[in-house]
Amino acid sequence: MKLLALDTATEACSAAVWVDGAVTERYQLAPCRHTTLILPMIEAVLAEAGLSPRQLDAIAFGRGPGAFTGVRIAASMAQGLAFSVDLPVVPVSTLATLALGVGQEVGQSRLAVALDARMGEVYWGTYALTADDAESLSEERVCAPVAVTVPAGGDWFGAGSGWGVYAAILSKQLAIQGYLEERYPHAGDVARLAAVPSRRADWVSADLALPVYLRNQVVAGRVTSSG
Repeated sequence: MKLLALDTATEACSAAVWVDGAVTERYQLAPCRHTTLILPMIEAVLAEAGLSPRQLDAIAFGRGPGAFTGVRIAASMAQGLAFSVDLPVVPVSTLATLALGVGQEVGQSRLAVALDARMGEVYWGTYALTADDAESLSEERVCAPVAVTVPAGGDWFGAGSGWGVYAAILSKQLAIQGYLEERYPHAGDVARLAAVPSRRADWVSADLALPVYLRNQVVAGRVTSSG
């Protein structure tokens, strides 16, 4: 299987190609430069893998939650590429992606992911890791740090920028073995999750590949999504 994956949902920007388990990736921590970097990254990883877009089986992207503009960049780029070569698209949770990366880095299997959502809130999700997957254990949500919940039993390891801002509050809500705050999702992990056989049901046509924001704001009498 051959997949192209993109992620621009946080301060990090990355693109990766997954070919039967081998990953080629470009990654850069570059706030506000995603629109400049993502296309050259895509071209670079495809060239290194010796592939053209028409040789891919699908295009995956980090679908959020995350920064409103960043999530939209990845979604629109994935849709545009998929439409141009008639490929399916795989929207992958930003929180699950971060859980997989951090869990594999530290050797932990129960991850509590919190991204700083501003406005005194976090994007929150809990996951159980296997060798190649991050299974969601609860519904992803945006909420105040004092309102987070976890499934009963066991210790957790924290991941994401929300832990850097709200560690004192979050640590009172659940038992943790530690946390890493300065970690960001990688497109390589987006690809790994998209390639899991049990996730084939998540593959959709390009027109159905939508971002996930989790938060709705009412602005000037109308509802708009915001990250």
